[in-house]
Amino acid sequence: MKRKRNEYLEQGNGSRTFSQGGIRKKRGAVTYILKMLGGIVVLAGVMSLGAALYVWVQEGKNDSVPAGSPAVEITYTQKELDELLSEAGTQAGQAAAAAEAERILGGIEAGLAEGNTVVETLRPFYPEDIVVVSGGKFHFIPIRDDLKKHSLLQENLSLLENGEYQYLENGLVMSHKGIDVSYHQGDIDWTSVALTDVEYVFIRVGYRGYGSGKMVLDEQFENNIQGAAEAGLKVGVYFFSQAVSEEEVLEEANFVLEQIAPYQVDFPVVFDVEKVTDSTARMNRLTVEVRTSLAILFCEAVKEAGYTPMIYHNMEMGALLLDLTRLEAYEKWFAYYGTDFYYPYAYQIWQYSEKGYIEGISGEVDMNISFKIW
Repeated sequence: MKRKRNEYLEQGNGSRTFSQGGIRKKRGAVTYILKMLGGIVVLAGVMSLGAALYVWVQEGKNDSVPAGSPAVEITYTQKELDELLSEAGTQAGQAAAAAEAERILGGIEAGLAEGNTVVETLRPFYPEDIVVVSGGKFHFIPIRDDLKKHSLLQENLSLLENGEYQYLENGLVMSHKGIDVSYHQGDIDWTSVALTDVEYVFIRVGYRGYGSGKMVLDEQFENNIQGAAEAGLKVGVYFFSQAVSEEEVLEEANFVLEQIAPYQVDFPVVFDVEKVTDSTARMNRLTVEVRTSLAILFCEAVKEAGYTPMIYHNMEMGALLLDLTRLEAYEKWFAYYGTDFYYPYAYQIWQYSEKGYIEGISGEVDMNISFKIW
């Protein structure tokens, strides 16, 4: 059971969930903490002057002491000293908190003014968390030290004039360009696609209906896999799952394996696990444990058949809806349409856009770069 505590919900994975109002209150809590820290700093500075505090008032330098009077030593009781230190700490803490608040608010204002979303603006202020929006709430998920991290460097990412990305090391292009397609792209001229610098394509085999639960073969699967292979492109495949039981997920795996058996599939066979926006979608109701177990069953069936299994997921799925500690053995395909390597965990393919344009395909197509070739 989730319990409300200090304006946020603590979840079993150590994450913290805030409503937008909760974020405003959390900022107040941060300010209070900063005040306390400021007081401690001042206290340490004052105490470093000596074990006891005393003030000598010299002749003529204090209006309360008549001129010509001898030097007067003013002493303080422990209680008075504590009160002075407390007041000094409070004042310094308030000043430090005000400066920090001004810095944070300035950063938020600048981020929003640049057109960033609220979640993108918040992320730099939580470097130890993954900040993601799900279910209308902001979630702050601690980054796990026991999961593999990627080693990608932002300065190595190159944005080309056509809007595509490349990843370079020492000036050499290390990434590989690919696309993924389904019946949504219609009839594709694969000869024209092959004349571009596309190296590989992921083709949807089919899907299970998120309402009906019925499995459906993608209308263009055979045309796409035959055309891509004949054009000399490397081929991988994926299946959009909505399985809610072990029986269903094994049915999906066997369906995929049966469909791809006549073809050369060098790239991974992918379990596409996504949260559907329709709240009644059957897979949305699964627990993290069950959803993760189903992904493992699919991947193991694919592996046993001699193919490379892979899991397609996005930020929300990786941070909140899958137990990645149980999925370390499988390669990952990560969908994120930002411009940075914010997501910390390891993945081998990055789907960075759903609005790409490739010769031979009418309309938009998903764009990917991979950091290896299978």
